[in-house]
Amino acid sequence: MAETTLQTGIDVIKSHVKTAPTAPGVYRMLNTHGDVLYVGKAKSIKKRIVSYTQEKRLTHRLMRMVAATRSMVFVTTRTEAEALLLEASLIKRFKPPFNVLLKDDKSFPYILLRQDHEWPQITKHRGARKHKGQYFGPFASVSAVNRTLNTLQKVFQLRSCSDATLESRTRACLLYQIKRCSGPCVDKVSRKEYDDMVGETRAFLEGRTSGIQKKFASAMQEASDALEFEVAAVFRDRLNALTHIQSHQTMVNAMVDEADVVAAHEIAGQIAIQIFFFRAGQNWGHRAYFPKHDKSETVPEVLAAFLTQFYDNKPAPRLILTSHAIPDQSLMAEALTERMDRKVEISVPARGKKADLMKEAVRNAKEALERRLAETASQTKLLQGVADLFGLEDPPERIEVYDNSHIQGTNALGGMIVAGPDGFMKNSYRKFNIKDEETVPGDDFGMMREVMHRRFSRLLKEDADKGRGHWPDILLIDGGKGQLSSVMEVLNDLGVADDVCVVAISKGPDRNAGREQFHMPGRDTFMLPINDPVLYYLQRLRDEAHRFAIGSHRAKRSGDIKKSPLDGVPGIGPKRKKALLHHFGSAKAVSDADVRDLEGVDGISRAMAQQIYDHFRD
Repeated sequence: MAETTLQTGIDVIKSHVKTAPTAPGVYRMLNTHGDVLYVGKAKSIKKRIVSYTQEKRLTHRLMRMVAATRSMVFVTTRTEAEALLLEASLIKRFKPPFNVLLKDDKSFPYILLRQDHEWPQITKHRGARKHKGQYFGPFASVSAVNRTLNTLQKVFQLRSCSDATLESRTRACLLYQIKRCSGPCVDKVSRKEYDDMVGETRAFLEGRTSGIQKKFASAMQEASDALEFEVAAVFRDRLNALTHIQSHQTMVNAMVDEADVVAAHEIAGQIAIQIFFFRAGQNWGHRAYFPKHDKSETVPEVLAAFLTQFYDNKPAPRLILTSHAIPDQSLMAEALTERMDRKVEISVPARGKKADLMKEAVRNAKEALERRLAETASQTKLLQGVADLFGLEDPPERIEVYDNSHIQGTNALGGMIVAGPDGFMKNSYRKFNIKDEETVPGDDFGMMREVMHRRFSRLLKEDADKGRGHWPDILLIDGGKGQLSSVMEVLNDLGVADDVCVVAISKGPDRNAGREQFHMPGRDTFMLPINDPVLYYLQRLRDEAHRFAIGSHRAKRSGDIKKSPLDGVPGIGPKRKKALLHHFGSAKAVSDADVRDLEGVDGISRAMAQQIYDHFRD
């Protein structure tokens, strides 16, 4: 790195020091193109950014960051705790390359006990909380939710069906027959009995299970004494199901009631973070994370950055146990307490059962990281094999795979999936709706030309405007020589044919898997040995592109099927559409109706009737 470049960055920061606020807040460091390099928080922004001007105290990572800095942005907050929360939000929004980044931050599934219907429903939920009710979670996976729901159905027998299904049923469903639902749809249970079940379910999910167990045991005994053995058997089965799940949670109940156990482990400069979720005295699963970070950053620093980003969009429990003491631990607890509007404690267990639980979490983090490193080594070997096969100097960092999908030319689209050293890069997947009027429906070659032209035209523009285009090392096309020729025609027209390796993969003789043929410009068609690991890898890439294209096509086709011809009529909203369908019975009948018949529908004026008539005739 040139010394003058570093000095330029230091001079930029010095110029911002003069106007920097002394209040707490967040600062952003930007490069020449305005991209965010780093987001940081400080108790005093001015004092914090002064440290970046002291060259001797800068690590090599910070030197690179300062050298690339060309401007700064400041946002002040009322408190340092607010600055911490804002910092996490901005990091997740901008994904700066010099911050620790939490990857794979998908939303977690919850159990929803709905309260917006006279017969409350229990179901799994993910995403925005639109329904009125109580949300219990998070669960580490959908399978953990399903296991808990399965137990709840056995014990409390609340409905899991949708409102529409509930209202349309005329006889009890299979779940009622196998004693997984109490049958409110056909009045097999009274309102009071059902409300009691709802209360028991809520108590169970909140960890208050001992009273429920006593209640079931008492009810079973009363039914038995009254010689109502079928009723007694129902309570016996519910009691057995409850006892079964409690037996699996005995160890947990003795340790924590509501907590997240967060453990970190480092191997060869890489860090894995394992988090266990405990709610209502039950283990609701665990998940491993591998944050993106610089090797110079310590485990406590990475763990602190992980926690701020992890709880940015998730409710924090009352207790967070960590394997390491983190920087600004009390500040983070204060920020989470402020966000949750209740006390949140962060601590490092030193002894006792909580420490034993932490050892178990650390062991899981270690094993997860070891598996990750083994998979990475295998992936590196495969990518080197791909480079050798296709004549690349280095293993590819970005492989783009393309496939098209349509049915006789309808709902046509192209799909692009991306893979690299870390596996599939699903955030980079793209679909291309085929919309060029010159593309003949069903013309696979024309579709591929349109997809390639749109993709690389945009890539050239991004690279010219901001220097941040993501250029592929390999283009893998699902198809044969025809598709390859179509792609090369577009790349030659755009002048980028020499900048990327293009390979087409076809099914080969008899379309048998394992006998795929590879086509490259200026090279004879070739095949790989049927047991070659590189062949299996390329097959997986091709199959993933096919899955993505087919799935996108089906979603598009399903959306079109649901559309009504009335949706395109100007001035026809939901109410008028409903009135027309009720009057005529179908959209086809509406399109065939004359003006006088249309005018006879409530809410349809003479002018509107004429407009509808003209729309379908035009």
